[in-house]
Parts: sequence; structure tokens; C-alpha cells
Amino acid sequence: MLKGFFNVPPAVNETVLNYGPRSVERAALKAALDEARAKQIDIPMYIGGQEVRTGKLMELRPPHDHKHLLGTFHYGDKTHVTAAIDAALAAKADWENLPWEQRAAIFLKAAELVAGPYRYKLNAATMLGQSKNAYQAEIDSACEFIDFLRFNVQYMTEIYQQQPPVSGKGVWNRVEQRPLEGFVFALTPFNFTAIAGNLPASAAMMGNVVVWKPADTQVYAAAVIMEIFKEAGVPDGVINLIYADGPEVGDVVFNHPDFAGIHFTGSTKVFQHIWQTIGTNIHKYKTYPRIVGETGGKDFVLAHPSANADAVAVALLRGAFEYQGQKCSAASRAYIPASLWPAVKEHVQREMATFKMGPVEDFENFINAVISEVSFDKLAKYIDAAKADEGVEVIAGGNYDKSQGWFVEPTILQVQDPYYVTMCEELFGPVLTVYVYEDQQWDEILQTIDKTSIYALTGAILSQDRYAIADATYKLRNAAGNFYINDKPTGAVVGQQPFGGARGSGTNDKAGSMINLLRWVSPRTIKETFDSPKDYRYPFLTPER
Repeated sequence: MLKGFFNVPPAVNETVLNYGPRSVERAALKAALDEARAKQIDIPMYIGGQEVRTGKLMELRPPHDHKHLLGTFHYGDKTHVTAAIDAALAAKADWENLPWEQRAAIFLKAAELVAGPYRYKLNAATMLGQSKNAYQAEIDSACEFIDFLRFNVQYMTEIYQQQPPVSGKGVWNRVEQRPLEGFVFALTPFNFTAIAGNLPASAAMMGNVVVWKPADTQVYAAAVIMEIFKEAGVPDGVINLIYADGPEVGDVVFNHPDFAGIHFTGSTKVFQHIWQTIGTNIHKYKTYPRIVGETGGKDFVLAHPSANADAVAVALLRGAFEYQGQKCSAASRAYIPASLWPAVKEHVQREMATFKMGPVEDFENFINAVISEVSFDKLAKYIDAAKADEGVEVIAGGNYDKSQGWFVEPTILQVQDPYYVTMCEELFGPVLTVYVYEDQQWDEILQTIDKTSIYALTGAILSQDRYAIADATYKLRNAAGNFYINDKPTGAVVGQQPFGGARGSGTNDKAGSMINLLRWVSPRTIKETFDSPKDYRYPFLTPER
């Protein structure tokens, strides 16, 4: 077996392609979209080395064109969850004993496959299955996923290099990073293909075996990710992909003695229920499970009276409405000073009138559909309630239509009450609520922002006053795990802004950083003494003469 201290290729952020008119990438992506729409695919589960088809079929339809059938996937039950766990545990010994550089090579190869031959196929799957436009798919399913894979390999090597700085005379101290004892459960969301790929991959990279359940509305792209993993050389059983009812899956996973950890992105309510279940079952496990979760957000934009009005408006337009506001980090509440509001209001109304909304296949559409009818109905209910409330003014948008797809018009509400329901509750859609404060109420508005929401994921301040920036940065230190100065509160880049929040937004284990990978290993300290003592007596025991 090869021995050596190996250096991995330096991690560099993947270049974002722009898909401009007549570009090579635009033509390639359009061809991939046409190819995907022209056929109906049959997606199995992947358990061990087997493609598992149950015959219980679930349909995949584009959210922006729900009359079109993309394909079907095979739904499982508790027996398939058990089979996936068994397959993972059967693969565990060989996988964790594989030299780390071999694991690294697999995921570096996966990154190259995404960057090259699979780029347009994965982007097209994300666009069609999750209704993302070309740019939003590119920064997600291509660039961010590639970055996760490359940077995590680099972080893995840095973790392995961390050793005790001192060994005493005749002693050698060292630390090894062991995979967790058992299997890891990855439960992934619909909104980011990169997250769906990273949650199982980051745990597997550190030598763990994984049972992966994606959201039903993300299965189309998840199946492509699994295809990439297999081609990259991930051994059978290391990552097992299942589709089944969440509570049924949980009933098996969280009662299994070999459950060693969960890597989760999703709703706060679900994560809290999972945590409670793990606590109830804690006596059943061989070890204390690692619980890693990134959950909801009610992310804010705060403008100071010194801010540039145009910069504030663009931060709101991009931060609130890219990918229809279906980002954990999306701006959903804004606090604008009265002196700045007329200019900001005029800018956003003017620009929102230029928004084009429709299917992702038309690259001129900035806005596409929300993910499902459930989401559509929820958003429509909030919008209707706002229209009927005398304390709320609809500044822009406010319309919706589901005849062809789940289309909700980008909407801005201005409220008189800073604690109005849409300032507090996560909607996860293209609805932004604005509260206009008096310029002299700066201190009060900082307190309001800090206590309005249970969440603490992202937030932004726009200001040209450095004292105000410093003041907000300190007083809102617990209100956001990712804090932006003079920018929108979205768009965290792997290796640059590790992502995650606290309070009701999760465990803040920072995806895209070494911090996250440390959660998937259990260190063992080893002390070796070269000349062992042969007498129990210490010098102090010698009598005085």
C-alpha cells in the first residue's frame, strides 16, 4: 500500500458561466433542457449496488408547467429504509479503512464530472425539477456543488494534519480522526441541489456511510447526483439513496442502535421534532449521535439613513426575489428609514415592472414558479390576508395564478406594525415585507430586528456611516450567522462565507468549512511511550538520608 504525506490540488472556486446570448454554454444548456423534456425517465432507489424499483410510482412535473410529465420515481417503505441501513453498515469497514487519499480522489473526480460532462445535465434537471432559471441553477447545482466537493477535500486534509504540537522526551503523541461509529442519515431539501449533494458527500468523505433521503420535489436532480457519485467511484453501499415517507423513514432510522448522526437542511419544526425524537431514544444508541442542521430564516435588510437608495433597492430586489424567495437566506423583512423610503420605493416599483415571469426554458424570465401547490396555496393565503388588512399596503405585485404553473408574483407589503405576521413568520416565497422607521429611531429599530424573529440565519446592513455599521454589527451579533455589509443577505460562497445560523435557524455548523467536517469524525488521541517505566516508585518517595 502506498505511503506518503500527500498534497491535494488547491481548492479554487468554480467560475460561474454567464449563459449570455450566443454563448457556448447557453446552447449546451438549451440542448440539455430539450433532451430532458423530450423523454420520461424512470428513477429507482439505490441501495447497496442495486437499483430498486417498487412499482409504487410518484410523478415528477416542472413546477412551472405542471401538466408536463418529466418521469416517475419509485417510492419505498420501511423495509427499504432497513435495507439501506444494512447496506451502509455492510460497506462500512472497507470504506473507513480505505486510505484517505483514495476517498479524496473519488470526490475530486466527482467535482470534475460536474464541472465537465454533467454540468448541463445537472443544471437542466435542477431547472426543470425545481424551477430555477439558468443563472440560479449555475451558481447552485454546478458551482456551489463543485466548490463543496473541492474545498471539503482540502478541509479534510487540514483536519488530518492537525496534531499535538508537543511530544515529551521518549513519548510520541498523535491524533487520528475516526469516522463515526454507525451510519449517518442525510435529509436534504428541495431548494438547493448543491446542499442535496453536499450533505451525504461531506459525511462520506470523512469515512462514514450514509442513508440519503432527498425531498420528493428534488428527486429529479438527486438522481443525477447519484449517477455522478457512481461514475466517480463511490463504492456500493457507501451512499444509499431512498425515497419514502418522512415519518416512516424516521421511525426506522431514529430507532436503530447504529444511528450515529443526522445531516439536515429543512424546516425548523421538522428539525425540532427530530431532535426531540433522538433525545427520547438516546438510550438505544451505541453512541451519542451528531445532530447537524440548518433550518429556517426570517432574514432582514436594514438600511441606515446614510445608505445609497439604489444599492438598498437592488439588495431588496435580488435578495428577496431570486429563485422566488425560496432560499433560507432570502430577504423577507426590510427596515427602511423614512428619509430614504420614497427613493427606494420608486426604484423597486420601477424595476419590478420589468420583471418577466414564466418557465425556465425562456431565459428572459427572471421569476419562475414556486415549488409546489402546497407552497402556492400558503403564499396566496398570506397575500389575501395582507390585502384585507387595513394596516398593510401592497406596494408591488400581489397576484398569483396556478393554471399552468405555481406562479406567485413578486410582492412587496408595507406594514405599519413591525411585528405583523409576515415580518415574523417564514413564508419561503417571493414576498417581502417592509417597515418604514423614523430616522431618529435607529437604536429602537436595532432592538426590534433582534427580537422580532426566532431565526438568526442571515441579515444585511446598508450604510455609508462606519459608526452605524459598527453599531449594527455588534448589536445584531446574535441575529444572523451570516452578516452582510452593503450587500444583499444571500449568495454565500464556499470557502469565502461559510454558511449557517443559530437560534431557530440551526446548529451553525457552517457548511462549506472545516467546522462542518469536524462533526463527522470522532478523534482518538494516541500516546506512545518508547521506554516504559519498570518501577512504580517516583523520586519523591525516596526517604531522606
